[in-house]
Amino acid sequence: MKHTKVKDLLNSTRSLHEVKAKGWVRTFRNNQFIALNDGSTLHNIQCVVDFENTPDETLKRITTGAAIAVTGDLVESQGAGQKFEIKVKHLEILGDSDPDKFPMQPKKHSLEFLRENAHLRVRTNAFGAIMRVRSVLSFAVHQYFQEKGFVYVNTPIITGSDAEGAGEMFKVTALPFDNTPRTEDGKVDYSEDFFGKETNLTVSGQLEGETFAMALGQIYTFGPTFRAENSNTSRHLAEFWMIEPEVAFNDLDDNMDLAEDFIQYVIRYTMEKCADDLKFLETRLLDEEKAKPQAERSELALLEKLNFVLENNFKRVSYTEAIDILRNCKPNKNKKFKYPIDEWGADLQSEHERYLVEKHFKCPVILFDYPANIKAFYMRLNEDGKTVRAMDVLFPQIGEMVGGSQREERYDVLVEKMDALGIDKEELNWYLDTRRFGSAVHSGFGLGFERLVLFVTGMSNIRDVIPFPRTPGNAEF
Repeated sequence: MKHTKVKDLLNSTRSLHEVKAKGWVRTFRNNQFIALNDGSTLHNIQCVVDFENTPDETLKRITTGAAIAVTGDLVESQGAGQKFEIKVKHLEILGDSDPDKFPMQPKKHSLEFLRENAHLRVRTNAFGAIMRVRSVLSFAVHQYFQEKGFVYVNTPIITGSDAEGAGEMFKVTALPFDNTPRTEDGKVDYSEDFFGKETNLTVSGQLEGETFAMALGQIYTFGPTFRAENSNTSRHLAEFWMIEPEVAFNDLDDNMDLAEDFIQYVIRYTMEKCADDLKFLETRLLDEEKAKPQAERSELALLEKLNFVLENNFKRVSYTEAIDILRNCKPNKNKKFKYPIDEWGADLQSEHERYLVEKHFKCPVILFDYPANIKAFYMRLNEDGKTVRAMDVLFPQIGEMVGGSQREERYDVLVEKMDALGIDKEELNWYLDTRRFGSAVHSGFGLGFERLVLFVTGMSNIRDVIPFPRTPGNAEF
């Protein structure tokens, strides 16, 4: 007999004869009431055991974490809190769980404890909800771009180029650490390595994505990226997923339109599909907020924050205008900012971005036309010679959500910028070919998927929205 998902049983419109459910025991009360969950929903289904006709040996094995199968009738529940329950006729233990050693007991655990047990934390309500939301968000990403006619491109994970020019990359090598081959001047001889050259884990699929956009029109990548940045903070991961569309013939205005439409689409879709999970996460967040000092509490509840993004047009503001606003605002004049804004050219921090969104404009903000010297080499230089056609999308409580730009399509200008920054043109000769042969205006952006999941779930630490976080000093599981 096939088993039915708990979610489908709970959504049934009538009682049913002879159903089968499989899952894990959350609680077992009074030798009679099992709360069973199979991961398909936040909610458990109550299974009522006929304890008088169930062997004591079996009852003893019904412990928190045990995997079981129950067969019986789906009947209207006699208790409050659920419409249906299963009146168990047959119960089978599929996998025992030692009640004294199982870490996920039915009580509140700290997030630190759960990170130490990342292989089991998904059995809790909170992490089950987070991972279901993550899954639906991921699907929404693909659905949006597929509906818009984008081509999904898998760009390389191993690369010889540094897209960001930051140098914070993980090296990939098959060379031995003992007796590493070296050149006459003592440097590592990568010609003897697996690829015959120095290679790294990618920080972005953008450069390769651009080459496909210049043939297929509009493409997107959605895959893992890596940063060897020693930042042990609640906002950084060493391994994370990136969404990167690239569109031929789009200028910066088109790029801003795309980013706004895309973000609103995936959030709206997830709110429709994950209503129960998001409501649970909102309640959890509200309980956490009560323990904080009043000054540190969020002004918006989770669902209010998500609707804030859906119901407001994104305000478009130049970097120069934003600097004027920040330089003259009270927090800056009263030295409340950790990083004071003194002059044009400053690299904005999260506190500045949040001020613009939450206090000044009170809507999502897209900043554009940033100083060239704080942005990447591939961004199109403006006529003023000092700013580039860059854009950042700023959200409440999180700051930057999206970073993108109109790409520099002019061969001579791009080469000049690469020379000025000491970027090896031979290494990126293939990239320059897109400017030699049929170059055209094109644009794109990058969105760190975990940062989006962080925003949608209301979690405060990015390590809690990815199944197995990779951070400095931590590569467990």
